[in-house]
Amino acid sequence: MSAQPKEAVGPDYSIDAMRHAQAMTWRAIEQLSQRIEPGMLESHTCALGKQVLKDLEMQRIWHPLLVRFGANTLKTFKQRSDGDPVLGENDIFFIDMGAVWQGHEGDAGETFVTGDDPAMAACAQAAKTLFQRVEAQWRSQRMAGPDLYRYAQEHAQAMGWTLNLDIKGHRVSDFPHAIHRGGDLGDFEHCPNEGLWILEIQIAHPTLPYGAFYEDLLA
Repeated sequence: MSAQPKEAVGPDYSIDAMRHAQAMTWRAIEQLSQRIEPGMLESHTCALGKQVLKDLEMQRIWHPLLVRFGANTLKTFKQRSDGDPVLGENDIFFIDMGAVWQGHEGDAGETFVTGDDPAMAACAQAAKTLFQRVEAQWRSQRMAGPDLYRYAQEHAQAMGWTLNLDIKGHRVSDFPHAIHRGGDLGDFEHCPNEGLWILEIQIAHPTLPYGAFYEDLLA
């Protein structure tokens, strides 16, 4: 697929299987998001997400399922949530799923809101919009990883949000991708090939204690 060692794949790799795994992950996120309601505990929704994945016959979870409420939407993947918050009537949350179908790693994430707080709704939409702009730049300009995240940072600031540069995307592949040591997309000094990299966008509100997250496969 590529001469770049950080884009190595296993013998069973298939871009069609990657796209299938991604489609199934998005299906799971949609189903879980529709079942999350105000009054639920963050821990309860994580357990509910695992059941959704099981019902969709995923083979295994390859990274821990995350659901973050409120101020916990500012946390990075490796940081623990503060407490076990209850989702409010006007609140914000995101889902981050990584599961295996057909031996390939799906990984997707999106932010949702309850109620009608306009600032929260704008934050959730901004993460997705910024993702779409960066993805379009990758497609049209064939930018390397560091350039994509510089572009993302500049456009986040222009949109009035703060980009979390501790989150810079990563490899996926036929399971397990980790044996290839691909590192972060934001550190990959070449234009990423399709079907191998997750572009992650995490933003923070400039003054209020919450943020938003969106990620998908560059495919």
